[in-house]
Amino acid sequence: MSSFGYNNRILMVNLSSGEIGLEHPGDAFYRRYVGGANLGAYYLLKNWKKGIGALDPENTIVFAASPLTGTPVPGFSRHSVVSVSPLTGTIVDSEAGGYFGPELKKAGYDAVVITGKAKKPVYLAILDDKVELKSAENIWGRVTKEAEMGIRKDLKEDKAIVTQIGPAGENLVSFACIVNNLKHFNGRGGLGAVMGSKNLKAIAVRGSKKVNVFNEELLREKVKSFAGKFKDNPFNNLLNRLGTAGVTTLQNTDGQLPTKNFQTGVFSKAENLSGEKIHETIFHRAEACYACSVRCKMTVSNETEGFELDPAYGGPEYEGISALGPYTEIGDLLTVAKANEMCNKYGLDAVSMGSIAAFAMECYEKGLIKKEEAEGIELVFGNNEALIQLIKAVKERKGIGNLLADGIRKAAEKMGKEAEKLAVHVKGMDFAAHDPRAKVSFGLAYAVQPIGPDHIGHFGDPGLSPDGFDNVPDQLNSFGFYDTHSPDDLDLGKAAFFYYGQMINSFHDVFDICTFTSVPGGTWELSDILELIKAITGWNYSAWELMKLGERRVNMLKVFNVLNGIGAEEDRLPPRMFEPFQSGPRKGAKIEKEALEKTIKAYYQVAGWDSSGVPGKAKLIELGLGWLSERLEKKE
Repeated sequence: MSSFGYNNRILMVNLSSGEIGLEHPGDAFYRRYVGGANLGAYYLLKNWKKGIGALDPENTIVFAASPLTGTPVPGFSRHSVVSVSPLTGTIVDSEAGGYFGPELKKAGYDAVVITGKAKKPVYLAILDDKVELKSAENIWGRVTKEAEMGIRKDLKEDKAIVTQIGPAGENLVSFACIVNNLKHFNGRGGLGAVMGSKNLKAIAVRGSKKVNVFNEELLREKVKSFAGKFKDNPFNNLLNRLGTAGVTTLQNTDGQLPTKNFQTGVFSKAENLSGEKIHETIFHRAEACYACSVRCKMTVSNETEGFELDPAYGGPEYEGISALGPYTEIGDLLTVAKANEMCNKYGLDAVSMGSIAAFAMECYEKGLIKKEEAEGIELVFGNNEALIQLIKAVKERKGIGNLLADGIRKAAEKMGKEAEKLAVHVKGMDFAAHDPRAKVSFGLAYAVQPIGPDHIGHFGDPGLSPDGFDNVPDQLNSFGFYDTHSPDDLDLGKAAFFYYGQMINSFHDVFDICTFTSVPGGTWELSDILELIKAITGWNYSAWELMKLGERRVNMLKVFNVLNGIGAEEDRLPPRMFEPFQSGPRKGAKIEKEALEKTIKAYYQVAGWDSSGVPGKAKLIELGLGWLSERLEKKE
């Protein structure tokens, strides 16, 4: 069997010893694990032993592409980073678009598996077959733009693709992120801190090879068809016109824009932060990930003194806008855009940063954080300057920032029971900007997703509502979904609906497909995905096998958590979700705790897990994961 789509070469890097080697897993391995999240989870589980924490030198971090990555197909630009999260203690896989994954494939590698800790700061340079660890001492402490420029100068490669951490990762902020090309993020879960703990500043890649595909003619035809029809797709058309910020006003109108630390779902200044307002005021240009014609990335610029905005850092997207804006009741666009740029410069997850800021503001409002503890930062909702000051304090781990830099769960635990009631998180990870009281399947998703509250780990019940995008119901029919469901219902039927939707989105993370371009809401339909996989790899995939790949991922993640002592007791929502909305069109809406608990139990049954959420032996063997069943039995 020829290796189409993948290189059969995985870089193995030990930072402690400086050794660099190669593994060639073979065709059978790629057919079972493919790439992306599954490849990363495999190597993490293979190397991990009980007791190894996220910031321990023995921890493994994996950067993995898939056989589809780097082909000239819209939506196939992504790569996964997999490790243990310092924020949650769970396994976490985080996907990013941009250019790093395609460049890694062009250099001839499918993944980089990194263990150990360097004695001094280093970066990994991959220039086709030349791979070496180089000193990063002169760029340690630099913001991301300066570090990227320094690495390119050092390598004499102006077009090297750099994925890196900023000062927040170096300072081990628990929600530090990884960024490539300054504007594409492996954002959630604190993977930037894992790199920082290893003294690994960056990975720089430049490749000159071409990804080998099975049927170039068919691939060209499919790419051409996407260009001809993506603007007729309502979701992709919206992204093309306004970026993800295009949904800000829609969320607010429907009463589901998380505001004031999730106390309500409406924000009076939402229009100031909309995609339309960005285009009218600070819009610079639209950009795209590798080979994507949707171009949903907005960059912004501004020359107002004190609020200069550098388009090199991209621009705020919906999640960052919501977290830094409505969460904190800040409605000034320049402040939100500047705060977002600061997160990008320092390597902070904007969602977690906004969440922890909103939490701190409510604690301050209720007297749980005293003025003297805030050290001059007036942590009042709506205070523009307080947000800017707090970002700097967190990045530097100074004053109140040191407490908050450990993440919302640990900060709340240190502050006491009253603060814990205000902390909106699951498993230690803050919520994304989608409120389960408005979309109840998100309540189930946030509770049971192995990595924490992942808002794109399923496709959401609004897709099956009568008001969803017109193309969605037909696409979902092909997966066996025939009935519409109200987003407000939480019943046993939702368990199956959620589980199979979770498997669909999960195989996207295995193949590193952008869910914005794909089934059920994007331009690529299921039949297209199957044809594209065949054109690239030569493999005759079925929808059933795609679902099994997604199921394999979820079970691998779940097994890791169980082995690490994270069980069903963590599959729960925070107190705020059982409180009704205080205002807006959805005033009074809340999650019914008893209904949620019943649905979680039903979800375990549908998944083939026991009543404690532990994957059953038969299920793991069915998925070709018998080796993990043995580890569960031995509790290794």
